[in-house]
Parts: sequence; structure tokens; C-alpha cells
Amino acid sequence: MSNDEIKALIAQLSDKNGDMREKARLALVGIGKEATPSLVETLTSKDQQSRWEAAKALGALADPSSIPALIKALEDNVFDIRWLAAQALITIGTDSIAPLLEALSNSSDELFLREEAHHVIKYIFRDNPKAKELYDILKPVVNALEGPVSRIETPGAARTALEKLRKMKSG
Repeated sequence: MSNDEIKALIAQLSDKNGDMREKARLALVGIGKEATPSLVETLTSKDQQSRWEAAKALGALADPSSIPALIKALEDNVFDIRWLAAQALITIGTDSIAPLLEALSNSSDELFLREEAHHVIKYIFRDNPKAKELYDILKPVVNALEGPVSRIETPGAARTALEKLRKMKSG
């Protein structure tokens, strides 16, 4: 599919007609990973409906290259967009964990990020048997996210978990 055709479908994600938006989103998903860069760019659109559609499409594509943009979308002011971004990261699975820990270690003041990261980590554990190996590494992060001073405790717990995760992968 040409870049112009992808751009035309992206433009339709903000259409007033819900059926047109859905048709465009499904067509973009049908294109596959070739549509990911345009969908990632759309996650920063001023148009809320376009961001929602892009997050939904990225969840269906489950392309790991979209992880950084999806993590950024966890900070969106619109709950539904944050939720869809979290669901997309859950669908992508364990590849989401290290970038998410990196974001948590650098963004202690982002309440939405902390809330959605908690959701992502817990569901990755629940839905992915492979993630259970990571339980001991990530449990302190979950505890920090659930604690009364998560803004203060989460960055350190995330940094420690990220270091342990890197050692586990290299060793």
C-alpha cells in the first residue's frame, strides 16, 4: 500500500461517521506493520477520536516498535486512550516491560503513567506464563505502585528492576 493511501486512511480516523472511522482503522490493521509509523504519529494528534482509533489499531497490530509511543500515550488526558494504550502493551507482552520500567524510573510525577503501568504489569503477569519468571523482579515495582508514596518509591524500584532484568537477559 502506498504512503498516500495510508495517509488517506489515517485522515479518516477523525471522520464524524463512526462506521467510516472503524472501516479505516480495520483497513490500517489489515495493512499490518507498514501502517505502524503513521498510527504512532497519530497518537500525538490533537484530535481525540484519531488518537483513540490509532491506539485501538496499534493494539490489534501488537507491533513492538510502537512500544515507546504507547508508553507515552499512557499519559494521555483521556482515560479511554490510556486504557487502549495499556491494553496494546499487554497484548505486546513481555517486550513492553523494560521500556515501561525505563519510563517509570524517569517519570515519577506522572500519575497516569503510574496507574496504567500498574495495570500493564499486573495483566502481563496474569495473561502470560512466561512473565511469571519475572515476578520476583517486578513485585517490588508493583508494591511501590500500590503504596501510599508511589510517586517517591516507584522510580527507584523501577531502576532496580530494570538492572536485574538486564542482568537476567545478559546472564
